[in-house]
Amino acid sequence: MDIIDSIILGIIQGLTEFLPVSSSGHLELGKAILGDNSVPEESLLFTVVLHFATALSTIVVFRKDILDIIKGLLKFKWNEDLQFVSKIAISMIPAAIIGYSYESQFAELFGSNIKLVGFMLIITALLLYLADKAKDTNKKVTFQNAFIIGVAQAIAMLPGISRSGATISTSVLLGNDKTKAARFSFLMVVPLIFGKIAKDVLSGDISMESHNITSLTVGFLAAFVAGLFACTWMIALVKKSKLTYFAIYCAIVGIITIVFSLLNS
Repeated sequence: MDIIDSIILGIIQGLTEFLPVSSSGHLELGKAILGDNSVPEESLLFTVVLHFATALSTIVVFRKDILDIIKGLLKFKWNEDLQFVSKIAISMIPAAIIGYSYESQFAELFGSNIKLVGFMLIITALLLYLADKAKDTNKKVTFQNAFIIGVAQAIAMLPGISRSGATISTSVLLGNDKTKAARFSFLMVVPLIFGKIAKDVLSGDISMESHNITSLTVGFLAAFVAGLFACTWMIALVKKSKLTYFAIYCAIVGIITIVFSLLNS
């Protein structure tokens, strides 16, 4: 993978991580278009690096919220901040269990399997459409909601299922406020990504010896900058925009992807 390809894929990751259109799905499509022939393990490594970059961009965008939460935790009381962190922890359980148990199976899916991506994008479109029909409320995410949203996040490990789309849609369909659902969705993935990175580094799964460090670095930077822009824009957009536009986009891209894969099979 050369530097230009890394930049393109980094930008794709940064923009699509926060938009409900599946960053993993678009990465696989981008790799297929660019002719990336990486084996699944290499492809997953690059994907993890880019997700790490967008996790950092999330921290930057939500730095005030995170600092307020930390201050609240230091009070050592069962306050709103501790409850929020507890809900985040609960939401991580399904993805942590499924990711740990079926990591190798998921890794095999990240190898330009664009037909699967196409079908999963259509499912994402359906989720967004259903969520768009739900009434907006002032309800906060409950502990039970947090676990269910966590299940949606675990399912979103499949390339083509939008993580933000699945978690925000699930939260909204459970009757939660759209803005609160988006905030919870963006923050809940941060500890999960850092946990995955730490696990891979400690276990030795990530080896830099056989990879182009320059390509990984420029991809990381491209994803980080694009993520800053996309996250900020999405926060403003989710307050006033409808999810139907993203549903239509995912459906169109999904259909085109399936037709393309059939014609080239």
